[in-house]
Amino acid sequence: MQRLGIYIHWPYCKSKCPYCDFFSRVQKNVDQSAIIKSYLADLEYYRSLNDDYRVESIFFGGGTPSLINPQHISEIIDKITALWHYSDRLEISLEANPNTDDGRLFSELKSAGINRLSLGVQALNDVDLKFLGRTHSLNDALASIDSVLQNFNNHSIDLIYARPDQDIKSWQKELKTACSFGLKHLSLYQLTIEENTVFAKKNIKSADEEKARKLYAVSEETLFHHGYNRYEVSNYAQKGHECHHNLGYWQGYDYVGIGNGAVGRFHINGKLYNTFYPRQQELITPQERAEELLIMGLRLPEGINKKRFFSQCGIDLNDVISTAKLQQFCRENLLIDTPETLQTTASGNLILNYLIEQLINL
Repeated sequence: MQRLGIYIHWPYCKSKCPYCDFFSRVQKNVDQSAIIKSYLADLEYYRSLNDDYRVESIFFGGGTPSLINPQHISEIIDKITALWHYSDRLEISLEANPNTDDGRLFSELKSAGINRLSLGVQALNDVDLKFLGRTHSLNDALASIDSVLQNFNNHSIDLIYARPDQDIKSWQKELKTACSFGLKHLSLYQLTIEENTVFAKKNIKSADEEKARKLYAVSEETLFHHGYNRYEVSNYAQKGHECHHNLGYWQGYDYVGIGNGAVGRFHINGKLYNTFYPRQQELITPQERAEELLIMGLRLPEGINKKRFFSQCGIDLNDVISTAKLQQFCRENLLIDTPETLQTTASGNLILNYLIEQLINL
C-alpha cells in the first residue's frame, strides 16, 4: 500500500497577521457543524477514488485550526480511521495559537486524538510579538507552552527570524530560551514580505540577505549545540521527532487536502493529480512532477534519492537538470552528486532557491 498523509485546512482566524499571505479569513460565529459535515463528505469522496493507501499522518493546519471544537476534531479522526487503513504509529498533528488557549484546550485536543501539537509562538518578546501582529503576549505564550508540555509528548513551536533590525545576539538568546523548554521540535521561518500583505502595503522591510544568512547560521549552530538536528531547511528536531507528515511532502509522497484552500497530490487510476477545492483534479505531467520533486527534495539534508525520484515521476534526475550547472555547483562545493543522491552542502543550502532556479532554468 502507498503511504498517504491527510491535510485538514481550517481557514478561519481570530485576526489576520500582517505578514501572512496564506488563505485565511477573519470571521466569527462560523457554522462549524456544516463545515465539518462537508469535510467528512469530501473524505468519503477521496476514499472512493483509490483503495491502495495507508494513512500515516493527519495534519490540521490553517488558518487557526485550534478554533475547531475538539468534538469536531474527534469526528474527523474517527472518519479517517474508519475509511482508510492506517499506521499503528499514526501521527496526528494540529497547529494552535496561544490566543485560543482557554486553559482546557490542550487537554481536550489530546482527548480528541491529537498526539502532536505545534504552537505558533513566532517571537519570545512582547515588542516583536506586537510588531508581528500577534494577539498574545509573551506570558500567554509561556503559559501555553507549559500546557502543551504537560499534555503532549510530541510538540513544536514556530518562531520567525530576519525581523527588521533583528540583532544576532538577541536572536541567539531567544533561541537558547526556546531550547530550554524541552520541546521536541522547532520550526524557524525567515520573514519574507509577500505581495498584498499588510507589511508589503506599509513598505516594511525584513532583514537584508546577508543578515538573514548570519541569523540562519547562528540558528543552526545554536540548535545543534542543544540537541536539535536540521532535517529540512526550516525545521529542527530531536532524534526521532521529525514531523512525519511534512517529511511526506518533501519526500514526494501522496496526500489528501481537505477544506477550502487545501491542495493535494493523489493517484487516481494510476495517474497523479493535483487536487483542490471543491473536488477538482488536474493531471500532473511527468515534467511538472519532476520539477516539484527537485524543489522539495533539495530542502532535505540527505537530498534527493535518485531511485525514488525516478519511481515517482518516471524521469531520470539527470534529464531534468542542467548538466553544466550541476558540474559547476559541484566544483564550487554547493552540491554533492553521487550515483545514489543529489544534495546541497552547507554553503549550497544558504542559496538553495538560486541553485534550484539555475538547475531547472525556472
